[in-house]
Amino acid sequence: MSKELDNLQPAGLWKYFQEICKIPRPSKKEEKIAAYIVAFGEKLGLETIVDEIGNILIRKPATRGMEKIQTVVLQSHIDMVCEKNSDTLHDFDVDPIQPYIDGEWVKARGTTLGADDGIGIAAQLALLEATDIPHGPIECLFTIDEETGLTGAFGLKPDLLKGRILLNLDSEDEGEIFIGCAGGKDTVITMNYSKVPVGSGCVGYIIKVSGLKGGHSGDDINKGLGNANKILNRLLWEANRRFELRLSKFDGGNLRNAIAREAMSVVIVPKRFATDFEKYARSYAEIVRKEFKVTEPGLNVQFKPADLPDYLFDVATQERLLNALYACPHGVIAMSADIPNFVETSTNLASVKTFDKHIEITTSQRSSVESAKDDVGNMVVAVFNLAGGKAVHSDGYPGWTPNPESAVLDISRAAYQRLFMTEPKVLAIHAGLECGLIGEKYPGMDMISYGPTIKGAHSPDERLKIDTALKFWDLTIEILRHIPEEEIA
Repeated sequence: MSKELDNLQPAGLWKYFQEICKIPRPSKKEEKIAAYIVAFGEKLGLETIVDEIGNILIRKPATRGMEKIQTVVLQSHIDMVCEKNSDTLHDFDVDPIQPYIDGEWVKARGTTLGADDGIGIAAQLALLEATDIPHGPIECLFTIDEETGLTGAFGLKPDLLKGRILLNLDSEDEGEIFIGCAGGKDTVITMNYSKVPVGSGCVGYIIKVSGLKGGHSGDDINKGLGNANKILNRLLWEANRRFELRLSKFDGGNLRNAIAREAMSVVIVPKRFATDFEKYARSYAEIVRKEFKVTEPGLNVQFKPADLPDYLFDVATQERLLNALYACPHGVIAMSADIPNFVETSTNLASVKTFDKHIEITTSQRSSVESAKDDVGNMVVAVFNLAGGKAVHSDGYPGWTPNPESAVLDISRAAYQRLFMTEPKVLAIHAGLECGLIGEKYPGMDMISYGPTIKGAHSPDERLKIDTALKFWDLTIEILRHIPEEEIA
């Protein structure tokens, strides 16, 4: 692996970030990174616990003279979103991430970087190893499977943690301290189809939408980014009306918490419409490029002739599918009336996948208002009920109610001002954080979330701003220095 990051500061943070990049850690396949963290804690002679669900807790005693300070929990998640460009050869189960420096950013070659939340893990490891940083007792909690189900936070036992102050190291905007987040749920729809033979006198095409930025379905949902599923379906819906297009395959998007970057379909049209269809497809590509010229300059809509497919969707299912995908809401549903410029409620048309006898559509909903989250989920269900689909909601996860009177918030704001001579912003985030679930398990837990600047999370455009990593580290150390002593009852 390149040693390009070796000279970055702080050295300990970047050393462990590079170590983490070498270790595969897809969601639900965190065995290798978990083994590394456990071995790390045991090598240092620290109390290291693996709970029933697979979360890891490492306890480090206070440095001399700070034994009476309140225990602080530092928390990150050990899995990462595994997305790559279509032309990148990379097996996330075995291949290391390849980080490199591009100007003021650290990026990865053709894949997600895993700074979400690799940089949080790195900070914990560097802190656990350090011998020159004053702090009270600390507990480093590493949760599993945050990205695809919050499994670790759901499975956290209410008697594991001793601390009642928690620093969540999983936010992505330096200079901002988060004290609340949206709750979320998934809505997955299944539509069965019958296979019908391909008639004579037709030509086949592969249509592909690519070059989109993608991004986080919560944090990036209000940035006007394109959704490849929506863009592709719009073309198919219109071509179905004009050119008797028939559909054999629709595959778009991958992850429930990422905005779809790419989508493709296999279609046929009667030969008599081939010329007009190709002309329309070219004009459509120009239309959507103009629509997204500011937010999606890399958008590309391509079509090319292909062999005829083995089968088609039956006509009735095709009609219902294309209409439902067109009608399915995507994006911001409501802005908060209480917090300026804050998304209250949104939904993401995450993926459309063709299987042997059914099509699976995955959507995700977020809201800081529980009833609104349910409402938009039901909106999606209603659309697909009309189309004959079968929808199932996940259990979902709770939001995190802001506490402006938080003691650790006061400590962190003062620390930030001392270090950087400016006030941090105090906000809630539209993305989901594990704080909501942890707060349910540990009522009264005093929590904040913060981190360095990470852009394009959940996409191969993910990048970490180098200078903010040092600020993130310095803020963490400064907060720990100013945690007060335990109150005597």
